[in-house]
Amino acid sequence: MATVIRLTRLGRKKKPFYRMVVTDSRKRRDGGWVEAIGYYNPLAETPVVKFDAERLKYWVSVGAKMSDRVAALTTSK
Repeated sequence: MATVIRLTRLGRKKKPFYRMVVTDSRKRRDGGWVEAIGYYNPLAETPVVKFDAERLKYWVSVGAKMSDRVAALTTSK
């Protein structure tokens, strides 16, 4: 299974909230996922990014690829 770490969209119209998840790369953006490892709230006064660094490191070590957005969010922290 080709796994990828990416954001899945939650929230309502014009009020996005994203969950950082590990999923099969062939699934849709909001399809099922294997594990949720964090979240991203871009609409807070200061955008909030929280994630479990240990789990992120584990998934990358077993071959999961990070999406461009997840890579940018996790390295800026």
